Amino acid sequence: MTPDARNWFDEGGQAYAQFRPTYPASLASELAQLAPSTDLAVDTGCGNGQFTTTLGTAFDQVIGLDPSEEQIANAAPHPRVAYQQAPAESLPASIRNDSVSLVSAAQAAHWFDLPRFYDEVTRVSVRGGVIALLCYGVLHLDDPAIDERAQRFYAEDLDAYWPPSRRLVEREYRDLSFPFEEIEFRAPSIQKRLTLDALLGYFSTWSAVRAAREAGQARLLEDVGRDLADLWGDPATERLTTWPIGGRVGRVGTAGA
Repeated sequence: MTPDARNWFDEGGQAYAQFRPTYPASLASELAQLAPSTDLAVDTGCGNGQFTTTLGTAFDQVIGLDPSEEQIANAAPHPRVAYQQAPAESLPASIRNDSVSLVSAAQAAHWFDLPRFYDEVTRVSVRGGVIALLCYGVLHLDDPAIDERAQRFYAEDLDAYWPPSRRLVEREYRDLSFPFEEIEFRAPSIQKRLTLDALLGYFSTWSAVRAAREAGQARLLEDVGRDLADLWGDPATERLTTWPIGGRVGRVGTAGA
């Protein structure tokens, strides 16, 4: 892990599983088309399996790995997915050398010790295998006033509490070292309809919200909750919420990589 990579998600795995968005099946299908086969995918930093289970719709076998026992304990089941507790920088010995068609990390690579992770990717990947480092950006809501308050909460209220690595997500990992043959890839967006409670639950899983709470600033989430309640109307109303997906996709072990 990187120096600022305290595992904010080691606790609260149940909330993470309940409120974090899942990924569109088309994303897994497009990655499967790029991979040399659909035999085996490994999803690192998998959390509760938000992307891991999506991969299960396109690959024959998927292994989801996360260093957090709590996250793995709350992982979503899928008939093609097996979960193990392990860091991305030290993959289990059960994952053989030259055996993996896709290694992915969804909303996780900015926490990794990348040189060590990349060594592991190279070790386990088949020649021409695919690496996909994916991230989703700041959400947008379909009501302009509500969206403006959500953006201020992210960018202003919590600015002092985001770890430096968050900037890597904002720039869609363009600043990450990436020693692989890059593949041009445009991912679909995530879309989901959220109630006010679901939106605030999602906010509660942010590392910056947890850092603010530890600093005695729990009121920041309470304040945005009150402001959004005034704007929302019926709290049971579901509002379309969109997260853009970005990241880097490459091919492992090919000439020039």
